Amino acid sequence: MKVSKGSYESEISKAITQWEKDYLGRGSVSVKTDILRDMVIVNLQGILTRAEYNVCETKEGMLTIKKTRSELVESGIEDLKDIILTITGEKVKSFHTDISSRTGERVMIFKLFNDFEKNI
Repeated sequence: MKVSKGSYESEISKAITQWEKDYLGRGSVSVKTDILRDMVIVNLQGILTRAEYNVCETKEGMLTIKKTRSELVESGIEDLKDIILTITGEKVKSFHTDISSRTGERVMIFKLFNDFEKNI
């Protein structure tokens, strides 16, 4: 039986939420994953704590939070790549991420070696 695109997206969302809880100590409020051509795009809402929002009120604080959060995620990149490989069977070519200090939203983009959407 063929696995649907939505099933892959849901499984990736669940796995990344679990990774956040296990690796970072807490998960986001909601996660939505989209597969588009050779990219897996993960949108995570509710990343920042109330204290981090307060620190982000100054430019220096915002830059500190963004840097720290990026370093935390980057330190677990091998786990994240393994999640994508395990679920899709595709290797990750590159990884890109950013966080909004205003909305508390993080976007992760996994660029794959192949057009996974075409193969679903």
